[in-house]
Amino acid sequence: MTTPPATPTPGQARKPAGAAVLQPDKTDAIVTAFYDELTDSGHDKLTMDRVAARAGVGKAALYRRWRSKEQMVSELVAALGGDKDAPAPDLGSLRDDLYAWFTDAIAIGHDPLLRQVTAYVIAMARSSPELIQAMRGVPGPDRDSAQIILQRAIDRGELAPDTDLPVALDIIIGPIWRRVLIAGDFLDPDYAKRLTAMVLRALGVDPAT
Repeated sequence: MTTPPATPTPGQARKPAGAAVLQPDKTDAIVTAFYDELTDSGHDKLTMDRVAARAGVGKAALYRRWRSKEQMVSELVAALGGDKDAPAPDLGSLRDDLYAWFTDAIAIGHDPLLRQVTAYVIAMARSSPELIQAMRGVPGPDRDSAQIILQRAIDRGELAPDTDLPVALDIIIGPIWRRVLIAGDFLDPDYAKRLTAMVLRALGVDPAT
């Protein structure tokens, strides 16, 4: 098993976190071909044959590294993750933390590769539990960091101690998933500000404070 690389820049070739060390130059070519094929052709046309042809290798080279297309996809999707231990925004107020979280999420969600990966995982997740697990590795603000933001707000007295965190998290995460990653919308920079104000109102917090 190779050691995961440093955090990649969205849109660049990523190296798999779990691919076998078999002729690293071929592994790199396959990984690059996978992301290029997914970006150019979309999830509907993604096949092992197309990835192998684009990488200039035989299909057997893929199966020596991954037992199935689902395993290949799940590992390479997980490799998008980067540093999942990066701290959640901590700017001193729920308003500022949410605005930073939304701004980062929107920016990352506009990456063409991430959009294709998300579309593929959504389309295939029902038949592949591995892909559901892989989504935890997708980069960007996640449910855990959003929960940290909410808990800090409770600790500061901005939110009531009995705030329904699961519902609050759904309110925060839902618009980003729906608009950016599922519908494929490109949002203007002001959207994060408007969404922050709306979520604060839903949580019973005055956006002006």
